[in-house]
Order: sequence, then C-alpha cells, then structure tokens
Amino acid sequence: MRHRHRTTAAFALGVVLLLDVLRVWLPSIITIFGQAAATPAELLGAFAVGWFVLALAAPALVRRLGARPVGLFAAGALAGARLALTAAPGGRLQLWLACAGLLAGLVWLAATAAAVTRPVPGLALGLAANAVGHALLGTEDLVWRGGWPGWTLSVLLAGAFLATQAGLAAGTSAPAQARAAAGAWLAGQGRSAAEAAGRSGGAPAWLLVGPAVLIAGQLALSPALWTAATSYRHGSPDFPGLGLPPQHVPALPELAVGLFLVATFTRPPRWLARWLWPAALVAGAALFAADRAGWLAPAILLTAAGLGGCLALADAGPETAAASRADVGAADGGTGAGDRSPGAGRRGYAAVGGMLAFAVASVAYYAAYDLGYPNGAVPVGLALLVGVVAVAGPPAAAPALRGAALAWTTIGLMLLTALAGGIHRPVRATERRDVAPGDVRLVAYNIRMGFGLDGRLDLAGLTRAIEGTRPDVVVLSEVDRGWLLNGGHDTLALLARRLHLPYVFAPAADPVWGDAVLSRFPARAAESRPLPAVGAPTGAQALGVTLDLGGGVPLVVVATHLQPPPGQGPVTQARAVAAFATRYAAGRSLVLAGDLNTQPGDPAFAEFTGAGLADALAPARPLPTSPADDPREQIDHVFVSPGVRTAGVAAPRTTASDHLPVAVTLTLP
Repeated sequence: MRHRHRTTAAFALGVVLLLDVLRVWLPSIITIFGQAAATPAELLGAFAVGWFVLALAAPALVRRLGARPVGLFAAGALAGARLALTAAPGGRLQLWLACAGLLAGLVWLAATAAAVTRPVPGLALGLAANAVGHALLGTEDLVWRGGWPGWTLSVLLAGAFLATQAGLAAGTSAPAQARAAAGAWLAGQGRSAAEAAGRSGGAPAWLLVGPAVLIAGQLALSPALWTAATSYRHGSPDFPGLGLPPQHVPALPELAVGLFLVATFTRPPRWLARWLWPAALVAGAALFAADRAGWLAPAILLTAAGLGGCLALADAGPETAAASRADVGAADGGTGAGDRSPGAGRRGYAAVGGMLAFAVASVAYYAAYDLGYPNGAVPVGLALLVGVVAVAGPPAAAPALRGAALAWTTIGLMLLTALAGGIHRPVRATERRDVAPGDVRLVAYNIRMGFGLDGRLDLAGLTRAIEGTRPDVVVLSEVDRGWLLNGGHDTLALLARRLHLPYVFAPAADPVWGDAVLSRFPARAAESRPLPAVGAPTGAQALGVTLDLGGGVPLVVVATHLQPPPGQGPVTQARAVAAFATRYAAGRSLVLAGDLNTQPGDPAFAEFTGAGLADALAPARPLPTSPADDPREQIDHVFVSPGVRTAGVAAPRTTASDHLPVAVTLTLP
C-alpha cells in the first residue's frame, strides 16, 4: 500500500473510532452529568466545551515531544477507552471513560494534523464508513450491544486502527537523507498543488474536520435521520405529516452516501464548484432548520452533496508518497524531538479549533430545548462557515480516489447501505393474544430517549419492561429518532422491531423528537395538533390515533407529553389536549395517556376530569412513577372516556428509564 493510502486508511479508521466515542460521550453528558435537565444548562455546556478547550494545549505538546510519539500514545488511549466503554457498567465510570476517550481523540487529531496536510480523503471515507456501519447495526452502537459479537467487532476495529497507526509511524521513519531529498523535490514543484497546500499548511482542510463531523452526524450521514425521513414519506391523506413504518427499502440512504462520496472525490470546474457546493450545503441546512418533517429528505440529500463538495474544495495537499513523507519529516524532524514547522502547528490548532466549533455549535443547538431560544441559525451558520473556508482555500488537489477506485468504493458502500435497509426492515405486528372481546391492555411509558438511569442505551431493559405488561397498545413519550446529542439512534424503530409493533409517530420539539403510538391493531386514521408553548422551552403536541379493534369497534388513543412552563403547571396545555381529545374522539371510546407532568389534585389534572374523563389509575392510587429509582411523583397518567372500565393497574419497577411505565386493562362498552 502506498504511503498516501496508508495515511488515508489510518485516518479513516481513527475517525470511525472517535465517532464511536462521541456517540457515548454526548448522551453521557446529558444523562449522567446533566441528570436529565437537573443540572443547569450553563454548567452542563461549560463542562462539555471545557474538554475541547483543554485540548487546545495538544499542538504545543506535539511541538515539544514530536508528532509520532504523541500520536501513538493518544491512539492507544483512544482505542483503550473505546474498548473500556463496552465493559463499563454505566454511571460516572462511563462518563469519565468517555471524557478520557474524547480527550485522547482530540490529542490524536492534533498529532495527526502535524504530520499530514491532507485530511479530506480519510475524513470523507471515515464519515461514510461510520454511517454505513451504524446503518448495518440498525443505529444501535457496538458499545451498547456487548456480547461476543459486539466485543469481537470492537476489538477488530480497535486493533485495525492501532495497526495502521503503528504501520504509518514505521513507514515515516526513513533516513533523514531520504526525507531531505523528498523535501527538496517538493520545493522544486513551484506551481504544483503541493506547494499551494504547503503555503497554507493544510490548515483550512483541518479546520473543517469538526464542522464536517457535526453536519454529517446530525444531518447528512445520519442513519437514524434517514429512517425517520423515510417514515414521513409513507403517509397518506389519513396520516398527514405523521411518521409511519416504511414498507420497502427506500433510496434515500443510498443516494445520501453516493452523493457525498462522488461530490468529495470528483472535481467539476472550480468556477462551478465554488458556488454550487456551498449553495447546496446552506440550502440543505436551511431546510433542516425549518423543522418541517416533509423537508427532511431533500435536506439530507442537499447537505450530503454540499458537504462532500465543500470538502473537495478544501482538499489541497501533497500528491505523492515522497511529498507525504517530506511533510511528516518536517513535522517530526525525523527524531521525535519536536515539531519545528509553522505549517504543522497551524494544522494542529486548526484541527482542535474545528472540533471546538463542533462542541460550541452542538451545545448552542441542543441547549435551545432547555433554554427556549430559536436554534435554526446554528446549522445554517455552520454551513456558511464550511462554505466560506472551502471557497477561500487553495486550489484543490487531484482527488485521492478516481476512476475505478471511486466507482467501486461508492458502489460498495451504497450496496452495504441497501443491505442495512433490508436487514432492519420493519416487521409485521405479532398476533394479538387471547383476551376477552373488547379488552385492550395499554402501557404508557416515558422512555427518556432510550437511556436508563445508568446512562446506557438500554433497549433490552425497555423491551422487557414493556413486554412484561403484555400490551396491545403502547404509548411512548420522549421518543428520539436521530438527535446526535443522544448518539444518533432511531429509538422508535429499534423498539418497534423488538416489540414487533407498527407505529405512528408525531413530532413535538422538532421532526425527530416527540410521541408515538404502537399497536397490534391497525391504525385507520391519525391527527396531530401542536400545543401552545406558554413559555415552555420544549415543544409539545397531542397525537390522536384511531385503532380498529375488529368487528367495527374503534378505539381512539391520544398520546401527549405536557411541557409545563418554568415554575408553573401545564394548565393551558392540559386544557388544549382535553379539548382536542374529546373533539377527535367524537363520542367513540377514548383513552388519553402519557407523561402529563401534573399530579392528582393539581389544576392541570382537573382539566382532564373536568372534561368528563376518568382517572384510569384511580384504583391503585397513590401510584408514583418518577424518579424510577425512588418514585415520589405521580406524573404519568391514563384517562378514559365514560363507559370504559379499567382493571389490572400496574407500574412495574425498572430503571430502564427515569420514569416507570404504567399499564392498565381497558374494557370497552
């Protein structure tokens, strides 16, 4: 393997490993350090960003000790932390391991930047490979899976990464005379792209690493967002704007991967590329920021093409093995005694600075759901930054992949993406168990985006808690379908496959966070209604679904998650939900369920009873459901219309979420 290809492979594997750690670190910040919004958002943001600020010392460390020894040590720490996270039991140990892995990854980036001017090929292949791998896993990371398959693949990934790092370091230890000769050869190429990259030090391309990781993980190359966007494409006049399980393998994921790679590794005329790719990137980010479910698919495709094209514009660097070795020699001096190259220092600071931009943009975007300010400008601003840096950079070098290599790489990754869609296709509903005619077992559960009290993604625990109640209908709150902050999982699709239940999803805060109804009975109609915010930072909605129980017997299920304004009860939202539910039911049997953030006797609770609905959990009161490890608050409820009888009320103890599920058997008139 030629030197530049070894460099590309080594960096791509490092990107995959670093993204794996980020997918644990981000939700650990929220669920463990943040304690589900119990920690002030300002303190949480400072803690998160502080690790990236600390990493700004890494380029100086590299300059003092040398890129090669620092890089190898950081690579070992990154791989070790990644493997340790698979074994960690959760809690604070997981948080600190994830922080250590993140810091090691940032130091590794700085060391790699000191030795390599051209990160774009490895970055692009690493982002694409990570997305395809995540899709093949159904968006459930290896870290959370464990078991021998998870451990085997994790060890293979970490081992391959360390092997390429060691091989690259050995390959750059050529005699000083050879490096000097290569450097002289490079200096003689006065008008080459290599010289252009040398003048800039490759810093613009390295500056884009952090923004590219965020844009890809949040939008362009997010398998969870692919499935969520596809589910909106399977609506009908009866399900306007609602997410339904897709019934066939869509083309969206394959197109996103293909467009990204082709745009990265092809070179249209520069005058065309300079306005086409930034325009596509900004347009895609703007569609995403508009928070319209129906616009997710075009937003993904535009962003994938625009991001790849902007990376291509910034891709300038040495073209030959000799040039790459000369660059490494300049960075390391061949002795490991310290970096003396100004360009290498600029690249190191650019790499860490770009990741700092990743942290600031992530905190700014997701903190809006705690603090209540508009966040649509964040992805658009980040896209503008990428476009400006790409256009202002030096002329792009020839693509690292071209011709047959590009075609086979792109086709291979697209086929693997299609295979992922076939493996994780939605399943049919299981047969309904034998119960008395008119009886329906319902469970309502706030699943906290799939994370248990220990901070680990606990799909198995959620499945056990739900299946233990033997439900026919499941109402879920706090359903996440692709937030990078929570690791980029489609929690709804993952649970629906485990439970063998189709779903209807309604967005609340944005198109990929909201409430869902899963049912063994077919859904005949559905409607969603936004609720007034009244000062609450996170959006809320009411989802009404009409189920066909057979024999012409309908049941209307309304799912919601009320969001009270600071220091107040959700009275206004409760009144709106009660009015919506009674109107939508139109005299049919009705059940209303969810996390209502109100307790019996509160004014908001009285809005439901005042609307003629009965407390289905009354026979078991008091029935506290939060927090799950020491339940004290009765905030998860089920209400029914007159004539619907209830029995078998239960709140099984589990720590798979910060709430307990509530279950009840309904007997319809």
